[in-house]
Amino acid sequence: MKSKIKLLLVINPISGGSEKDSIIKDIQNIILKHDITLEIYQTTGNDDEKHIKDIVNKKSIERILVAGGDGTIQLVAKAILESNVCMGIIPAGSANGLASNFNLPDNLEEQVNITLGNHFIDMDVISINNHLCLHIADMGINAHLIKNYENSSMRGKLGYALQTIPTILESDLPYHFSINIHGKEIQKEGIMLAIANAKQFGTGAVINPAGKMDDGLFEVLLFKKMDVINIIKTLDETSERDSEFVECFPTKKVVIHCKKKVPFQVDGEYLGEVETITAEMLSSKIKMMLPHKAL
Repeated sequence: MKSKIKLLLVINPISGGSEKDSIIKDIQNIILKHDITLEIYQTTGNDDEKHIKDIVNKKSIERILVAGGDGTIQLVAKAILESNVCMGIIPAGSANGLASNFNLPDNLEEQVNITLGNHFIDMDVISINNHLCLHIADMGINAHLIKNYENSSMRGKLGYALQTIPTILESDLPYHFSINIHGKEIQKEGIMLAIANAKQFGTGAVINPAGKMDDGLFEVLLFKKMDVINIIKTLDETSERDSEFVECFPTKKVVIHCKKKVPFQVDGEYLGEVETITAEMLSSKIKMMLPHKAL
């Protein structure tokens, strides 16, 4: 007799500023159609990673469904990194940067069914200055924008848009980067240097159209200047990228030095100013449940 799938729902009750009780009830109703044993964990900000690990081990969890934004997904990824547990996503954060790369349906029942399905990728994971990165990290003007966004009261894409001009005026451009990659040191200037595992930000800007999240590589992207036309082109994945606007360096490891401290963010979380970052692809992967035509 086939045993029930053991599913853990991890939900961030405050992500995205929306009420999550209705999501929990809807998911409970959806799984009545399946042979599922459901555990529910709501994050509190207090030892969440440890609590999730304990539930996974004690309850022999096979799949995790995460309802939250990039921060909640990253938290769960840390908890299951050394396990064989599969992860699915319900985008319920402010920007949902990682989820925006997966072409997930808007329908909650379809999202749950994807998590219970059979299609997944072994998603790459990057370590950047000992921070786990699933999506995109960067140094420069975008990290400065995220800092200003976090300090503002307006959420969502409009909140980012309203901080754009103040960020440009405040930023000390251009930044000077020394990029140590493939045994060579390259000196470059630019407005932003990104470490990209994914293709696009949650805002819809496709900064890394060649990116694949399961190819064992990440891309180092140097954006050289403020160029409105080329920035608009990032909204179209098919548009060619001008080499005078952005350069791309695929790799498994990079060390980047700056002449002075530069704003730094990982997966949408501002982490302060740094002079050096070291990024390296980890051998561990995350089994990410996806629609069949997601990537």
